Amino acid sequence: MQTVDIDGTFLEVHAIPAPATCASPPGTDGALPPLVFLHEGLGSVAMWRDWPARLCAATGRAGWLYSRRGYGQSSPVPDVRGAPRQDAQGRRIGRLLPDYLHHEALVVLPALLQRLGVAQPVLVGHSDGGTIALIHAAHHPVAACVVMAPHVMVEPVALQGIARTRDAFTTGGLRQRLSRYHADVDCAFWQWCDAWLGESIRGFDIRDEIRRIRAPLLAIQGVNDEYATLAQIRDIQAAVPRAELLEVPGCGHSPFKDRPEAVHAVDAAIAGFLHRHLAQAR
Repeated sequence: MQTVDIDGTFLEVHAIPAPATCASPPGTDGALPPLVFLHEGLGSVAMWRDWPARLCAATGRAGWLYSRRGYGQSSPVPDVRGAPRQDAQGRRIGRLLPDYLHHEALVVLPALLQRLGVAQPVLVGHSDGGTIALIHAAHHPVAACVVMAPHVMVEPVALQGIARTRDAFTTGGLRQRLSRYHADVDCAFWQWCDAWLGESIRGFDIRDEIRRIRAPLLAIQGVNDEYATLAQIRDIQAAVPRAELLEVPGCGHSPFKDRPEAVHAVDAAIAGFLHRHLAQAR
């Protein structure tokens, strides 16, 4: 694990070497484009567990993971439930603004990739991370984009699911479970929860924006996703007709760890997708 300074914010970063070498993950040195993992709204480097390493091994690629600001071991957000504003250095503090997914995709992620020496990666995003991947791919060249349970617009089922999660955090055992993965668990939780349950995000909709995506795109969603309907990935395909879809039966919001058979289907789909589209990319 290492930390990378992005404009005074220290982000927790983890590298996964390519299977055939013990060297650090390559970015632009002629090797296969590395996988860059973008975590969910309550995720972090540690919460991916061993799945990124397994996927890197299965696809023969190196990988990078990082925790967004306020998650995992990355720098916290000061006054995370206060009014949104900027500090003396121009960094955002207080509650997340409704454009926080765009800010991550178009400001933070490009700066991080540049610092890591990674050009045109394969983005692998889950939930909020999937949305960030889509926005980034709509504006920047990437080798490919794999998204799991992304949000391209706001559905009532998402808000209902987040409200239930808020109850589990405040009155159940979720806070204790999440505290194993975040240095500041309240910062991690409330920045996500307050953003999604605030009125200003209700109009969030990137379905027109993602029409710009030119890279190969695979969208995966569990049929029983508790935060979204299948309209999310079907609308992705409507906007990007060449996008490939995988609807995973009997699976919820986290198809890469939900059930063994679901995980196997997801791993096989991603490996096959990258082989078909990028096996010769050097």
